[in-house]
Amino acid sequence: MSDSTSPTPPPLPDQPASEAAATRAFDPAGDPDDTGVPRVVGEASDVGRGFLRALFDVSFRTFITRRLASVFYVVGLIAIAIGFLVYFVRGIVTAINLISYNVGGGVSLLVATLILVPLVTFIAIVLLRLLIEAVVALIAIAENTQQTADNTER
Repeated sequence: MSDSTSPTPPPLPDQPASEAAATRAFDPAGDPDDTGVPRVVGEASDVGRGFLRALFDVSFRTFITRRLASVFYVVGLIAIAIGFLVYFVRGIVTAINLISYNVGGGVSLLVATLILVPLVTFIAIVLLRLLIEAVVALIAIAENTQQTADNTER
């Protein structure tokens, strides 16, 4: 089944993408991951008041996730580092104690601890980063969608 009426394609932009990229000034000091969201400027006390105002905004019109993403990442890294130290030291101590009873079991536990604990730690760090980036991207999409909706004529 083919439809004889097809939708009209949108108009082409005024300038091809290659020309737009060539005319854009290169800023080596700029942020390579700039999402287009305005930077926070002003006094620190203003930023704090804005944060507290956003924190207690019951209508959820202001997002605080992007402001707290680095804090969540650092706290997550600290938690992962503590877990790494606990399991690594515990695995080595248990393996050394087990060697006196069962040499094969102790050596196996030692090798497994030396391989698996750092591997699981690395995977946990990657997953933490992916999760935080996904949440920040979702919030950026929501902010950009709201900005587009505000700028669209009805």
